[in-house]
Amino acid sequence: MLLSSRLTRCLARPPSATTTTTILQDIASNQAKGVAKVILKKGKTQLFRDGSPMVYSGAVDSIIGRPPPKTGDVVLVADGTQKPIGWGLYNSCSMFCVRLMQLEEELSGDASCALNVEKLLETRIESAVSLRKNLGIPSANTNAYRLVNSEGDRLSGLIIDVFGDLAVVASSAAWVEKYKEHIMKCISGLDVINSIVWRPSTDILKEEGLDLADLAEQVSGSTERVKVVENGISYMISLDGQKTGFYADQRENRQFLSTICDGQKVLDMCCYTGGFALNAACGHALDVTGVDSSSPALELANQNIVLNNLDPNKISFLKQDATVFMKNAASRNELWDIVILDPPKLAPRRKVLQSASGMYRNLNSLAMRLTKPGGLLMTCSCSGAMTQSGQFLPVLQGAASMAGRKITLVRQAGAACDHPIDPSYPEGAYLTNILLRVA
Repeated sequence: MLLSSRLTRCLARPPSATTTTTILQDIASNQAKGVAKVILKKGKTQLFRDGSPMVYSGAVDSIIGRPPPKTGDVVLVADGTQKPIGWGLYNSCSMFCVRLMQLEEELSGDASCALNVEKLLETRIESAVSLRKNLGIPSANTNAYRLVNSEGDRLSGLIIDVFGDLAVVASSAAWVEKYKEHIMKCISGLDVINSIVWRPSTDILKEEGLDLADLAEQVSGSTERVKVVENGISYMISLDGQKTGFYADQRENRQFLSTICDGQKVLDMCCYTGGFALNAACGHALDVTGVDSSSPALELANQNIVLNNLDPNKISFLKQDATVFMKNAASRNELWDIVILDPPKLAPRRKVLQSASGMYRNLNSLAMRLTKPGGLLMTCSCSGAMTQSGQFLPVLQGAASMAGRKITLVRQAGAACDHPIDPSYPEGAYLTNILLRVA
């Protein structure tokens, strides 16, 4: 009651510069154990006032609080005069010292979530559901989609994908593990969800200071295969597969591809479970070949041919290394009207960007050699470091020079609309999908 009445008095005051910078301080002062304060260095404050959610350790001048905050604790983030600019969740091990959850200026209208992780989770997940509904997701034709997209939905480190009535949670932040039970409670409360699978991103969480043995014990839920539908095409997916089991981020790009394949000969490199290949076949392609090195992925791809009643004489999948296949096909002077190249993440970090650029260049040069003159190459990068560098197009130009071909940019896209991006955190943009005419 004390905290509630204090909030009421605080919000009832006439607005002023002084008032709006003390709401968090007022709330924090009423917490039994107090809240530690992370003080930013001079000159670093504006970046975070503008909404960047990741307070890196190099931006921190000092931490005020006894005892010192522990990983997962709520902390205030303040400028050099100790005026709070917002609050977030602390990590004593990560290069990201604090993940900002709410800015001070947001509290003048509604302070109900201030310093309250449980309430914030409920509010943000409800907001994410509302956004997807406004986008027409889910629908009768699509029940595989991203419900929460980390920083894009202002829950940094939390990803939730939905496949029918199943939710798959990908955790990549220590605070997400700490609040696991409440996150699952929020998801369980959604009408469309009947079961939940929890998939901690162990490599990332190790950098967050968590014990991998403990994480292994926490993995919960089913590992069975699940049938989903996307744009009217059915897929059997495995929750033991890559990421959360299905790449919903390419939905709109797959649908676009289906509109340009009528009567075309199509090659889908690094096809995984056949997403692009199936869309090409359903778009009345004359012949579709998918190539991947993963036997489990191709087993699902072949199941998906049957699931969609497609003619096996017009669509087939081959198990082979992408580079080997393309070199052999080029030696035989084979050509396709449309080639899709969607390799796995080649540049997981900026420090390997240069070597990854060489791999992208070589793969795309081979793909261009297999593209009929005047044909189309849809090429992708899911490496955030590559997308954010702005170097993908120059790499493709280099690939064209290697192949002795001339390219024209026809279309450039990113992830589907259920993968929103926070403009104050451009690092959230990772997928690039480019359509080229290859002359």
